[in-house]
Amino acid sequence: MPEKPLRVATVNVNGIRAAYRRGMADWLAARDVDILALQEVRASTDDLTALLGTEWDILHDPASAKGRAGVAIASRRKAHLHRVEFGATDFDTAGRWLEADYEVGDRVVTVVSAYVHSGEADTPKQVEKFRFLDAMTERMPRLAEHSPYALVVGDLNVGHRTLDIKNWKGNVKRAGFLPEERAYFDRLVGAEGAEGYNDGAGSGWVDVGRRQAGEVPGPYSWWSWRGKAFDNDAGWRIDYQLATKPLADTVVAYSVDRAAAYDERWSDHSPVVVDYAV
Repeated sequence: MPEKPLRVATVNVNGIRAAYRRGMADWLAARDVDILALQEVRASTDDLTALLGTEWDILHDPASAKGRAGVAIASRRKAHLHRVEFGATDFDTAGRWLEADYEVGDRVVTVVSAYVHSGEADTPKQVEKFRFLDAMTERMPRLAEHSPYALVVGDLNVGHRTLDIKNWKGNVKRAGFLPEERAYFDRLVGAEGAEGYNDGAGSGWVDVGRRQAGEVPGPYSWWSWRGKAFDNDAGWRIDYQLATKPLADTVVAYSVDRAAAYDERWSDHSPVVVDYAV
């Protein structure tokens, strides 16, 4: 009998305590996740343990400012190494980048939970976002050298292509879809239409969501709480699983777990769930 694929889920919970009050526990209980990456935890490690339960091995990098950001990785197996050092020491990356190594059979799978700044065009917030993206694109080739089976997941706060945003024409001058931001993804997975795009181009990473979905709008992973964005599917695909090519080539299933209705949402993001046959 073949071994069960490794199921990795990532979601920006927009505050895990609020997410649990709205029904996250029901989703998690039904999803048989092996590794769960979280962003915008906005809670303590004790809160995480109390909510998720002691059956999970929990790694948590809280934000330096209380009530902000925070990333975590919860796993059914214990990590044998984890790291939070990332980029230059003169800017704050706390609560935004957490790496963990897991032994899966005879392989080491490295998983990163990442939360990129939302930014704001032509402000210091955007400068910080670009600095973070610089550090990320410098770190990711080293991750691939560290393990051929590496995975960067999370809320990366950039729509790479016009397919990734419903109303892309209205957002070309806004943070999240600026040409300069999208160029970082060109360097990681290749530029749209270029030879080898999303199959070894760029620095060799693969956008699993786009590869699995194909050349279609979305599937989106974030919708504003305001107005009719969710009902009209006026969303953004900003939650990613970026895998090294050897790992991406093992994918057997991909989904965005969009809530059935607005009042059943427990975050403004939906989980992105991928099965890897490693």
